[in-house]
Amino acid sequence: MRNGHGYESMNASDKLTDRYKKQNPLTQYPQPPFPRQPQNRPGSVNKMEPEPDHGEKSYVGFGRLKDRKALVTGGDSGIGRAAAIAFAREGADVAINYLPSEEQNAQEVIKLIEAEGRKGIAIPGDIIEESFCNELVEKAVAELGGLDILVNNAGRQTAQKTIDELTTEQFDNTFKVNVYAPFWISKAALKHMSAGASIINTASVQSFDPSPNLLDYAQTKACNVAFTKALAQQVAEQGIRVNAVAPGPIWTPLQSSGGQPQDKIEKFGSTTALKRPGQPVELAAIYVLLASQEASYITGEVMGVTGGEMPY
Repeated sequence: MRNGHGYESMNASDKLTDRYKKQNPLTQYPQPPFPRQPQNRPGSVNKMEPEPDHGEKSYVGFGRLKDRKALVTGGDSGIGRAAAIAFAREGADVAINYLPSEEQNAQEVIKLIEAEGRKGIAIPGDIIEESFCNELVEKAVAELGGLDILVNNAGRQTAQKTIDELTTEQFDNTFKVNVYAPFWISKAALKHMSAGASIINTASVQSFDPSPNLLDYAQTKACNVAFTKALAQQVAEQGIRVNAVAPGPIWTPLQSSGGQPQDKIEKFGSTTALKRPGQPVELAAIYVLLASQEASYITGEVMGVTGGEMPY
């Protein structure tokens, strides 16, 4: 069913897409080798080959987040984009944060949210500043009329072969985006959250099995895990749940815009048991579960989505 924006609404009454049919997970999505495809940071989903699947045409909602209010950082692309689309298809209003240079991708997401008859709020800005993180939350709350779900997803990843090549500037920026920002945003968001609310942090398989060329990134993802487990215990008495998702190699612009060397892009995901990278939409259902009341007894947990990952 199309609405005025030209996008098709995807809900439980529509015909189920091929993604929901029984399939071989080895061949369900593209496998390496992939072409080299360097991009300037932060990268664009439209310049990736093949383009990632965020659920634009494949995710079907079932009303599990009806009338919830969600804020997703890094919501223009990758895992954040998939979560934002899924939340809207499940009945939530969604605010997304992104860098100003990602406006085109962000507006694509807003149109997809609005195609479901939900409110989509675009809030550009850089989360390395505490003042902006506070403004982000306040604007999201004001525009959405509350806040029930926070997804701390935006991340910085830049591969460096040796510690000598890892500058203090990069180290500091990686920690600001990946560690400081979730702390600032969660602290501000909790003032507006009530019992039944959910915070979901994006960690990584790197939290537990770090790759040598991701020295700073791996440290920040380990911080995300500790933050998740500690905060979950702090806010449990308020009826608020805090969990994390730990992806393996996922096909997003984060990888092609410096997150991996181009020789790794060619064979990205090949070391997993499923012999391919995951698509962002393959994580969407986990974020929906953790945001929904179906996960009422899940808190302080880290859920892996790795394709049977070995170090990459």
